[in-house]
Amino acid sequence: MACENTIELFANTLAHAESAANAAIDEVRRIEQKYSRYREDSVLTRISQASGDGNSAAWTQIDDETSQLLDFAESCFQQSDRLFDITSGVLRRVWDFNSGRVPSKEAIDALMPLVGWQQVNRKPNAIQLTRSGMEIDFGGFGKEYAADRAATVLLASGVMHGFVDLGGDVVVTGPQPDGAPWTLGIRHPRQNGAVLETVEIASGAVATSGDYERFMEIDGVRYCHILDPCDGQPVRGLQSITVFAPSCLVAGAITTIAMLKGNYAIDWLASVLTGDLRGLAVDQCGRVCRY
Repeated sequence: MACENTIELFANTLAHAESAANAAIDEVRRIEQKYSRYREDSVLTRISQASGDGNSAAWTQIDDETSQLLDFAESCFQQSDRLFDITSGVLRRVWDFNSGRVPSKEAIDALMPLVGWQQVNRKPNAIQLTRSGMEIDFGGFGKEYAADRAATVLLASGVMHGFVDLGGDVVVTGPQPDGAPWTLGIRHPRQNGAVLETVEIASGAVATSGDYERFMEIDGVRYCHILDPCDGQPVRGLQSITVFAPSCLVAGAITTIAMLKGNYAIDWLASVLTGDLRGLAVDQCGRVCRY
């Protein structure tokens, strides 16, 4: 997952702990191998390689798990007013955040015809990308899905007290053995190594997105890795957003959509973070909003 990952758990025996942890780790590796855009043998690479213009596009057969994840992505696309778009990963071809250079408008515009979930065709257990060079990318929710699945494996192994942390995407299987919640620190988006706030969580999931995860700063302007599929430009509006939800998949989708909402994020979050959903946002001025 290209990040630091942790599993912490309590078990009655060392053998049980090792068996449960290894099963959860194997599940994370399975998902990475299946859906990583960096692997030539992944499902997503196979789908992208079959893209084509019009009738030249091939249909790619997919299994139920992949189909359900695509259903989730399509739901996010619709509920976000087309901002959550898993075809926008092609924009990374011109956005290199290690280069210290902003790509030209011409370079970005050349890729924009390849962005648009509405150009994807689907039928039961099959998908077709109708523009040559199109890609799909699960970067917006793949790690969160893996965290949920790893926690599910732990629970199936009898682990009732523990958590999975995949690069800050956390799923808690249950409180500590004495019933006490786990204490998690939310990273400060502008102070390296500092904690913005500590929270207690005994069950459920938490995910965070921000403009500090991968970015470059040029002439005082911060360009982050989350790109608007409408114009190919980095988003602006929030420094970070943390969401608590029953599943990491849901929490992560909300944080990503909030970042994509830009200056409308604060009001949008107030409309969606209700019931068992809550959150903590930091706007561009550093103000903290709690929901």
